[in-house]
Amino acid sequence: MKNFIKNELKNWKAVEVLWIVTASTIILSLSLYWKENIIGIVSSISGILCVILTGKGKLSSYIFGMINTILYSYIAFNAKYYGEFMLNVFYYIPMNIAGFILWSRNLNSESKEVIKTKLNNKYKIIIFAFSFISIFIYGLILKKLGGSLPFADSASTVFAVTAQILCIKRCSEQWIMWILVNILNISIWYINFSSGGDNIATLLMWSVYLVNALFMLIKWYKEANAVKID
Repeated sequence: MKNFIKNELKNWKAVEVLWIVTASTIILSLSLYWKENIIGIVSSISGILCVILTGKGKLSSYIFGMINTILYSYIAFNAKYYGEFMLNVFYYIPMNIAGFILWSRNLNSESKEVIKTKLNNKYKIIIFAFSFISIFIYGLILKKLGGSLPFADSASTVFAVTAQILCIKRCSEQWIMWILVNILNISIWYINFSSGGDNIATLLMWSVYLVNALFMLIKWYKEANAVKID
C-alpha cells in the first residue's frame, strides 16, 4: 500500500496539481452554494478525481472511478436516465476492476503511468460506424422503456461503452469518445436541472469532464507510442 501511494504521487507537474485542486474546489464550492445533496457532491468529486487521474495514467483512477460509478448510478436511476443507470451498474463496475488489472501490467517503470497507444485508421472507422448503429438500436429500446431523452441517453451510453474499452486498451482515441459523451451528458443534465432537478453537482461534474478531456486528448496523442493496436 505504501509503495502504491508513493507511485501515485510520483511524476506530477505543478500545472497538473493545480488543475486537480482547482477542479475539485470549483465543484465543491458551487455544489455547496446550490445546496446539492451529499451523494451528488461525493459522486462528482470522485468522478473529477477519476478522470484527471485517468488522463495522468494513474492506477488510482479506477478506485475513484468505482466510488463515482456506484453513487452516479443511484442519481441516474432517480432521474429516470435508465441508460446511464444500466451503463454504470452492469458495465462500469466490472470494467473498473478489469481496467485496474490490465493497467497494472502496462505501467512505465519510471513514471509509473500507463503506457499510451493509438489505433490505426481501419479500426477508427469500424469503431465509429458500429457506435452509430448501436445508438439507433439502443435508443429504440430506451424509448420503449419510457426513459427520458432516449436517443441522447443512448448516444451517451454507447459512446461511453466504447470509450471505456479504448481506455482499458490504453488508446488515445478514447478522449474523442469522452468528449462526445461529455457534450451529450452536459445537455442531458442541463435539461434535468432546468426542469427543476437538484443535480447541479452532476452538471458541473460533466462540464469539468469536458475541459479535462480536451486537455487529455492532446496529452495522450503526444505521449502515445508508435505501436498500433491489432
